[in-house]
Amino acid sequence: MRRSLVLLCAGLTLLSAGAASAENAAPHNLILFIPDGLRALKVTPETAPAMAAVRDKGVNFKNPHSMFPTFTMANSSAMATGHYLGDTGTFSNTIWTGYVSKPAGDTVVPFLENDAVLGDVDEHFQDDYLDEETILKLARKAGYSTAAIGKVGPTYLFDHTDCPCKGATHSIVVDDSTGGKAGVPLSDEVKDALTKANLAVAAPPRGDNGKAGDAKTPGTTKANIDQQAYFADVATKVVLPMFKARNKPFVLVFWSRDPDGSQHNQGDSLNTVTPGINGPTTMASIKNADDNLAQLRKALDDLGLAASTNIIVSADHGFSTISKESKTSPSAKVAYDDTPKDFLPMGFLALDLAKALDLPLFDPNDKNAAVKDGAHPKAGNGLLGKDPEKPELVVATNGGSDLIYLPTKDKKLARRTVKALLAQDYVSGLFVDDSLGEIPGTLPLSQINLKGKAVTPVPAIVVNFRSYVAGCNEPTNCSVEVADTVLRQGQGMHGSFGRGDTMNFMAAIGPDFKAGFADPLPVSNADVGATAAKLMDLKAKPNGKLVGRVMTEAMPNGQTPKAVSDTIRSDRAEGGLRTVLKLQRVGSQRYFDAAGFPGRTVGLDAESAKQKTAGK
Repeated sequence: MRRSLVLLCAGLTLLSAGAASAENAAPHNLILFIPDGLRALKVTPETAPAMAAVRDKGVNFKNPHSMFPTFTMANSSAMATGHYLGDTGTFSNTIWTGYVSKPAGDTVVPFLENDAVLGDVDEHFQDDYLDEETILKLARKAGYSTAAIGKVGPTYLFDHTDCPCKGATHSIVVDDSTGGKAGVPLSDEVKDALTKANLAVAAPPRGDNGKAGDAKTPGTTKANIDQQAYFADVATKVVLPMFKARNKPFVLVFWSRDPDGSQHNQGDSLNTVTPGINGPTTMASIKNADDNLAQLRKALDDLGLAASTNIIVSADHGFSTISKESKTSPSAKVAYDDTPKDFLPMGFLALDLAKALDLPLFDPNDKNAAVKDGAHPKAGNGLLGKDPEKPELVVATNGGSDLIYLPTKDKKLARRTVKALLAQDYVSGLFVDDSLGEIPGTLPLSQINLKGKAVTPVPAIVVNFRSYVAGCNEPTNCSVEVADTVLRQGQGMHGSFGRGDTMNFMAAIGPDFKAGFADPLPVSNADVGATAAKLMDLKAKPNGKLVGRVMTEAMPNGQTPKAVSDTIRSDRAEGGLRTVLKLQRVGSQRYFDAAGFPGRTVGLDAESAKQKTAGK
């Protein structure tokens, strides 16, 4: 099997970026730092001094946006290519591929945060499932020194199509799998440099930080310090000195698993939504990511590279506390061995749809075995229909939102499915494939840039789950969402269309950015990719047209466009529910604030019919 490589990246894009500015004839270096799952308003000089300094001394992107569905791999694909998900086909962390992926555990619904799985999916879809060039690959081919370091999955995605296992020149990739059978091979040059720096050639595991606990046992109370210290040392003691010695421009992507990993697994709030993801474990994980950035910046200073290096900091998404409560779900009324009484089990969406549609349910993560009464799918995913080899519906479970695929393209079944979803109190907003026609209560995928040139199967229905605020008065810091996940009520998740998940932290500093500038315009992770490509004068040949914009307003003498706010509403379904999408526009560019049923989504408590100029 041919191996693919994905470099984790915070936001370079493959847009046809045009020539760099005249004063930037010699491109500067770039570091893309991704603090996974960092909420914008949790960054203060006290909680995260290094990131606060970048924001306050450089550019403060006050109006940031994650891609929806607000998951890591989805946003990694946007940052790596500059394209929205309708082009990249990375609709969530778990997708339906239409074939059995062996590295994913012989399933048709692979979890993409795995280098071997990414290679397998690439191979199936003509050696590049993104079907768009990544900025790290473009930069490498343009003569830059390139590296991606950090969390497995999104790191590899940034340069995933030229296999170094056969001696090909490739970006340096160091992630959780480094040194193992599934890891991207390191060159002899890098191995020797690691040895000289007294660093192992294999990445350490997460240890206690990887422990999620269960319904009776709290998860971790430790940040991912040891593993990320290794990654930071590799970056500062090996990669940056190596790049300096080469005496040519470089791009380094550093994907910090914290605060995301610790927020997911934290044991501060077992089965209760407060303090949720605002306990001491989360705060330690934010500090851990901040310490990594501080170490990178100090290394730039020590190596004399600070003045010639741009730094873009962009979280992939925000975060919310998990709720497992529903008054309408049939599955919440069933007793499960691993689920507290009256709580939603993992896979509740597949279970509830199977009951409502009277379809047999099979588990794609258990050799397509039938799901027995009183049990739930092992990973939450489900195949609905008489024959699991030819399912009528496929549910890909992800967290704050789920994907539903319709292999038969049966429009009547699509409408029955929507009717069943509208009856559940945990649903807040539905988006359907344009090919299914208009369905009252739903909006088409094209309205949220999920319909483009993707080569992977397109979901028939994207289900957003309910979110609300609890624990404080700052909505994006205290968002709670129903989540279809193995994790417990009180732990952390993301993926919804609430503003708590769409509002990610974004900032930038360096020679090609303004100093002390607060940018009121909407920006997104796709824009981060486009801007990075512009700074490096990278030129791509895009297949799709769903691309981000260059954030010119953040650059010296750059153009400042205008922005407006807008609201799009579906027709009302029987019973009165309708999906409402709150967004902003810069020209033809769309930025999605929040969507769902008003009153069930954070950031969508009241509808506004007026258009407002952003930043005013």
